[in-house]
Amino acid sequence: TAEVERSLRVLDGAVGVFTSVEGVQPQSETVWRQMDKYSVPRIAFINKMDRAGSDFLAAIDSMRKKLSANAHALCLPIGAEENFKGIIDLVTLKAYLYDDDDDSGMTFEVEDIPEDLVEQANEYRDKLIEAISDYDDEVAMKYLDGEDLSENEIKLGIRKATLSRKFTGVIPGSAFKNK
Repeated sequence: TAEVERSLRVLDGAVGVFTSVEGVQPQSETVWRQMDKYSVPRIAFINKMDRAGSDFLAAIDSMRKKLSANAHALCLPIGAEENFKGIIDLVTLKAYLYDDDDDSGMTFEVEDIPEDLVEQANEYRDKLIEAISDYDDEVAMKYLDGEDLSENEIKLGIRKATLSRKFTGVIPGSAFKNK
């Protein structure tokens, strides 16, 4: 614990890693509280999306309940468990589909979002923009006026929200398979 605290004093930012099966675990909760103590901005990575029982949205809910984190998806998974095959970037509204034949996870195709996931992607993108509008007045004005936001405006809004330490962007993946 002392080593973690010494490290946190000098960090500009951090990535909290949680599992998609268990969500927030006690040791992760301890480190999260230490990051709060030292005002470290952070994002979160929900790992093990390829494991049985994985649930990205439940893991985000676990962060909200156990950590009181204002956690919002920056990407959505395409599939879960053995069917985890990629992610949807909610900023660009593009799908990143990994090549099943490449075990390294380094080969992927950027495509349009699969038709059956477009509605969910738009819903979570709206939730993301609404969340970041609390931290960026320009985003808030455009959002309230019903105007479209550019990718750059959304990215800057996410950055401002993250640096406020009152917002946590969350990304799904599988570290073991480099996805």
